[in-house]
Amino acid sequence: MITFIVSIVLLVVGYFTYGKVIEKIFGPAESRKTPAYENNDGVDFVPMNKHKNALIQLLNIAGTGPIFGPIMGALYGPVAFLWIVLGSIFAGAVHDYLTGMISLRNKGAHIPELAGKFLGKVSKHIVNIFALLLLLLVGTVFVTTPASLLSILLNGKVALWIIIAVIFAYYFLSTILPIDKIIGRLYPYFGAVLLLGTLGVGGALLFSDYTIPELSLENMHPNNLPIFPILFFTITCGALSGFHATQSPIISRTVEKESQGRYIFYGMMIAEAVIAMIWAAASMSMFDGMTLNEFINSGTPSAVVNEVSMTLLGAIGGTIAVLGAIVLPITSGDTAFRAARTIIGDYLKIDQKKLLKRLLIAVPLFAISALLTQIDFNILWRYFSWANQATAAIALWIATMYLLIKGKNYFVSLVPALFITYMVFVYILNQKIGFNLDLNLSFVVGLVLTVILTVMFFVKAKKNKADKIETDIGVD
Repeated sequence: MITFIVSIVLLVVGYFTYGKVIEKIFGPAESRKTPAYENNDGVDFVPMNKHKNALIQLLNIAGTGPIFGPIMGALYGPVAFLWIVLGSIFAGAVHDYLTGMISLRNKGAHIPELAGKFLGKVSKHIVNIFALLLLLLVGTVFVTTPASLLSILLNGKVALWIIIAVIFAYYFLSTILPIDKIIGRLYPYFGAVLLLGTLGVGGALLFSDYTIPELSLENMHPNNLPIFPILFFTITCGALSGFHATQSPIISRTVEKESQGRYIFYGMMIAEAVIAMIWAAASMSMFDGMTLNEFINSGTPSAVVNEVSMTLLGAIGGTIAVLGAIVLPITSGDTAFRAARTIIGDYLKIDQKKLLKRLLIAVPLFAISALLTQIDFNILWRYFSWANQATAAIALWIATMYLLIKGKNYFVSLVPALFITYMVFVYILNQKIGFNLDLNLSFVVGLVLTVILTVMFFVKAKKNKADKIETDIGVD
């Protein structure tokens, strides 16, 4: 229990200390006009208050990742706590803050636009494909996972396809309607359910007879899967997630003042890490590795969520907790499709003020996602995890380039960029969904590729500095 409590304290302290360091390095300008006012279109660019933006950001970024990921990560034992705490403070929250703020300084630009500006035109096209692939996978995964949870909660009384159809219908409306019409109005209620459920599970766990294990560097995975690199692709949204780079620009278009950025972007990543800690601790405490593995294999981590919630909180409290777990993927799935729509709109220069033009993009997106629901969840999750962390690496390289050109301390983003880039290479080289190479060979080849990429980055940085590219767009 000491490890758990210390971890929560460190996360909070990290927000007030390292979060301020990152904020000072970036240098928010209070007087600068934000895209919410400068580009107000009543659809995607709409000023909203600090607390509403923060809540939407939290619900946007916290899909099933900070629940399902930590549940599967709990198979490794307490070493997972280290990644959640250190990853979120020094990588995930830095990633979210810098992505959100750089987007805000560039008229709410999405990650493909930012990649094109800071890493080159070829990067723009590559990142556009990556981002859309990731968002489609997220949207699809976040249809099937809440549907499976609802099916369990309803004891199978409602056909799964009907639940999926209802979720798709909600996603479609939230994708095409102005952001303040559905998302802005419903999220406060969704947030209340989430907080009640999560805090209920955490509080009940602390005062239960279950023992939260203390920190150990031992790999306890029952299948003996290696910590490096697989843990970093199992727990993503609770520590570092490229999906967040696709979501932060949505909120960068509704932020009223730059000074609100640390609370909205850095702070909500820390809040997500707390959620991840609670579910990882509950999973480690209530199940041994073999039992937890059996539960996960019997029906995705949904079965674990239901068992933990009902055991700790009883029928009523457990139902609220499961509903909170359902809220998370739903409130990320809707904005995944919304982000995909706006990215395509920006990329193809299709103005999104008119409903017909929004439908022109949204309808094909949902048709493709419906087809993807027929693919096995575990396969989808593995591809999602790799695309997710590859996107995180790209976002951190963009942030590093931005800080370097501005003459600021770029090491705060360079170090996590190097780490996750290396893990991305090792993972795809080693895994069956990639090149299926020997793990030791993958470590060597991954290191070589990371070094080559780093050299290419600094060559590009030197050219960018010589060309004196404009880092910030807008009125000071």
